[in-house]
Formats: sequence, C-alpha cells, structure tokens
Amino acid sequence: MSSAIPLTGTPFPKSEYERRQQKVLEAIERAKLDGLLVTAHGHLQYLTGYSGKGGYFAPFPLILAPGRTPTLVAREYELGAVRAESCVAEIVPYTEQNDFARVCGDTLRRFGLQNKRLGFELGCWNLAPADVTAIQAQIPEAKVIDATRLVASVAAVKTDLELQAMRAAMVLTDVAVRTFQLSLREGITESEVAADIDQEVKKAGGELQAPATTLLFGERTKLSHGSPMDHPIGNNEPAFMELGGLKQGYSAGIVRTAVLGRHPETESLHALSVEALDAVIAAIKPGATAGEVDAAGRKVIERSARPKVLNHRVGYQTGINWTERGNLSLEPDATDVLQAGMTLHMPIILCGEGGYLLGTSEHVLVTERGAEILSHTPHTLYRA
Repeated sequence: MSSAIPLTGTPFPKSEYERRQQKVLEAIERAKLDGLLVTAHGHLQYLTGYSGKGGYFAPFPLILAPGRTPTLVAREYELGAVRAESCVAEIVPYTEQNDFARVCGDTLRRFGLQNKRLGFELGCWNLAPADVTAIQAQIPEAKVIDATRLVASVAAVKTDLELQAMRAAMVLTDVAVRTFQLSLREGITESEVAADIDQEVKKAGGELQAPATTLLFGERTKLSHGSPMDHPIGNNEPAFMELGGLKQGYSAGIVRTAVLGRHPETESLHALSVEALDAVIAAIKPGATAGEVDAAGRKVIERSARPKVLNHRVGYQTGINWTERGNLSLEPDATDVLQAGMTLHMPIILCGEGGYLLGTSEHVLVTERGAEILSHTPHTLYRA
C-alpha cells in the first residue's frame, strides 16, 4: 500500500491489515468485550502498518469495536507520518498530553462505548497507569478489562505474506551470522565486526532489528544483552552474538557462539545448549503446550552435571518486535497451545560457573509435521 511521500507506505496491502483487524474483532467478541484500545507499538504496526514511534509523547490508541470503523487517536503533529505509514482512514487528533484522555473519551462516547466493557493492553509497553486513570476519569461508567494478550494471540499465527517476510528476514540473519563467523580474528573489535555485519546485510538489501544486536567477546560475554564496543577478541576467547534481520517490519532472531582457539567452558556449555535445543525442537508440534516445550529442554539441563545453568525461559513468539510484552512465552507451566503457522525463537543461553553467557538457538515455523528450522546456518559451535 503506497503513499505519495517517497519511501513511505505500508509493507503489506490494505486487505492484509483488514484481515488482521477482522481476526482481532472476532477475538474481541469471544472475550465478551465491547471494544479494544490497542496501544502497544508492535500491535499497532501489526494492525495498521504504522510503527507507533510518534507515540512516545502519549499513547496513540487504535480503537476497535464491532460495527465501527477502526479509529486511531493520535497526536496532531504526527498526522502526516501516521497517514503516510498506516492503512487507517479514520484518525482523530489531539494536540497536547492533557488533551489525550479527553479526545479518547469523546471518541468512545461517540461510539456508544462510554459504559461498556473495554479492553486495555494493561500489561504491554506504551500504556502507563496514569493514561488508563485519565481515560477512566472521562468515562467513569466504563469497565476496564485487561486485554494484554488479545492481539498477540491473533498475531501468533502467521499468514503466507507474513511467513514470506519472516523467511526473507532470516536470509538477512544468515548473512549476518556468516559475516560474524568469517570476521573473527585476533585483535578485531566487537564494533568492527558489528560494522562488517551491517555493511553485508545492507548489501543484501536489508537491515537488522534495532537496537537489538548483542555482539560480545571474551569476558564481556558475561553481559546479558550487551552492545558491541571497541573491545578486541584475543586467542582462546569466546564470541557471542544475538541479532535478527528485518524485512517488512518482521524480524528473525538467532543466537550463535564461536571460539577463537580453545575455551573449555565455552565448549562444554555450548554442547549442553545444543542438546537442550534439539530436545525443544523435537517437542514442537501443533497441540503441544508452551510449558511442555519448555519442559523438554529444561529436563536435559536438569539431568546434566550442571542443572542450574538455565535461568530463563526457552523461547517466545516472534514476528513484529520480539520484545513486545504479552506474547506467547515458552516457560514453565505455560498453557498456551501451539498452532501451525506460529514462529518461535528458542535462545538456549546458559550461564556457566565462570559467569559466561553462551549458547545457541533456532528460529522455527510450527507446521503439521513439527518444527521447520528457518535458518540455514548450523547451530554448532563455530571455531575461528
């Protein structure tokens, strides 16, 4: 869906967004809600094409209600960008932060929702408690219902267009992995390797999910989610990366570990990570619960000689913005049921006795036959 402004428009046709909105409207009715205010930026992008980045000022709620035209409440200053980068025809502007709740209240009253059951993404980013309180003050008879997971549950199952974007993103991720591996030599810095990766990914016609790149060498691999710095790798040291290619707003993350020379803790941690990852992949199929998949990998760790090296979940739902709250999570006792068409990332990063955080991952598509691995770079330890 194009715009008159160069290099703008939505990544997908309007019909794709209408299909997504309809699926969410069906979920709203199943949840016995009368309307939903979508405020999480990843969910706005999923439903409209607009990234929501102008919503740092105050929320930009997309109001969805059965029988009503989808309506976005947005800051007047941002209207040019919202119109150019979204598929939403009905936009109601506000000017200042103290106008936000009043305009939301007026719009909800116009829709006849002022005394109805309204879903709010209470557990997601981009909606503060004060925002909810301010809206409630405008429509005190409305009942606020937590709908944190409603949009995420719809977005979990990908369409063919979304899967094309995920596969294209993984092609870029594979370029990044190969560049990471081939760039490693004694004395090169994290920043230099990161720059090499950016250059090669751009040559391949894409970009990386920002600001999510983790690229660390040596003792700095003890930092979770650390950013690349001017730190060189020495002989007999590990190198760790977690990043994702980005295509049409969809990101495909991966974790890979390498070693320059030999490093016993890296080698032993990585071997255990591979064993756990293989068990997780084998457990993925439609009908399995997220908790069962987590347990498959966790059991491998617990029966090893190092039962405490896994201190986090084994994976999560992916698509737009893999850090969105409310997404399906592969964690202990989770009851979400896997369905064909879901994409999942399983970073099995283990914390060794020396504090190193190392491991591997795969990004998969859930199919009727089980897990289809999307990456074409092996999850074995790379020896530089």
